[in-house]
Amino acid sequence: MRDFLATERIDPTKRLVVERTKDFGEIYEVFNKHDAASQSDRCIQCGDPFCLNKCPLHNYIPQWLKAVSEKDLEFAFKLSNEPSPFPEVMGRVCPHDRLCEGDCTLNDGHGAITIGSVETHITEAGFKAGYKPEFPGITTDKKVAVIGSGPAGLSAATYLLRSGIAVTMYEKSDKAGGLLTYGIPNFKLDKKIVERRVKLLEEAGLQLILNCEVGNDISFEEIASNHDAMFIGVGATKAKSAGLAGENASNVYAAMDYLTAIQRKQFKLSYDKKFDFKDLNVVVIGGGDTAMDCLRTAKREGARSVTCLYRRDEKNMPGSKKEYKNAMEEGVDFTFFVAPKEIILNEEGQAVAVELVKTTLGAKDESGRQRMEEVRGSEHRVNADVIIMSLGFDPVVPPFLAENGIETNSWGGIIIDEQTHETTTSGIYAGGDCYRGADLVVTAAYDGREAARSITQSLLK
Repeated sequence: MRDFLATERIDPTKRLVVERTKDFGEIYEVFNKHDAASQSDRCIQCGDPFCLNKCPLHNYIPQWLKAVSEKDLEFAFKLSNEPSPFPEVMGRVCPHDRLCEGDCTLNDGHGAITIGSVETHITEAGFKAGYKPEFPGITTDKKVAVIGSGPAGLSAATYLLRSGIAVTMYEKSDKAGGLLTYGIPNFKLDKKIVERRVKLLEEAGLQLILNCEVGNDISFEEIASNHDAMFIGVGATKAKSAGLAGENASNVYAAMDYLTAIQRKQFKLSYDKKFDFKDLNVVVIGGGDTAMDCLRTAKREGARSVTCLYRRDEKNMPGSKKEYKNAMEEGVDFTFFVAPKEIILNEEGQAVAVELVKTTLGAKDESGRQRMEEVRGSEHRVNADVIIMSLGFDPVVPPFLAENGIETNSWGGIIIDEQTHETTTSGIYAGGDCYRGADLVVTAAYDGREAARSITQSLLK
């Protein structure tokens, strides 16, 4: 350990741009045993590890880095899979530069340990060696319903099943995974990774019911009457509106609608052909990871040009730095310091351009972030064949919430007791984006885990 002076930080090998933009395969190679061990050897084993404290799940990062360094893969696998429901997913999709790696002590001068890549290696190598997360089987007479199979729902199911509690999961889509399946492209997360975790849960006793929308195909009350507790993890899928004139044109699309359609295409399922953007000029408004996903997807789909419009600069983009870098490498054009004012339509009502105004950063607000100010007289247009709006998401508020005394706040988030994750209705818990608003996979996984612990304590006390 502590070999950081002799060994530099290395990132996982990326497929060449000319190759990776031709398909939707993952762009990063998984660390081999040597690279994982050499990066783990760099850890200085802090007495108060910032990486662990910055991780929402409080993963045992220094401990499994030590185990990898000592070539003890089985112990590293157990340590990694204990506080995390799917570490091989987190290793791929977490914004490590803003979380564990961002707070790594070595980040100041020596380069952070490549924690996310080691995390992915541990589980992938562990699965290859025949290791599996341990489940006891259904050992109690308690039953819990989970509504939604996204990160929060899968996490809750994982920890309930680890406690021997039977879980029935209701998912309105045709595949489990929620955002992991239909919101994150294959080039970041191969869907076989998600399918493998779901299969493990089914082997542990999960009953998965697909194509079943609660409140439509089955009543909330019926589910409640047949279970001892419930967890709601329905996410946040309602696209935020920019309030721009012309944004309701038929060729202005919501980001998640586009990503879902193209993922269905990848699955060779039916999809709306209007989302085929080959040879079109595509403009994406927004600067988060979802915007990067749309931009990079459009490149792979053969768009003539792909342009991102963002009102601040690259340093202020809310997404991961590596996703911005990957998009740049893949030929995406970025226009910073511009704000959309109107979608310009032609005589047929089709969007043909975005009216923009240049912006600049002014005085800092209460949070310390510089305010965005518009530059007078700087109006101009950017032409577009299709426009994708990627401005964030709000929760969809299903009617069964209010009908069952489950209160929501002013923007539709489910109100919970932050200590127990219980809603305003006893025995019903919630977590993830339907509580937080659009957030990270890792925070949704945390919510599901903590809610499962509260449910377990309540049912088995």
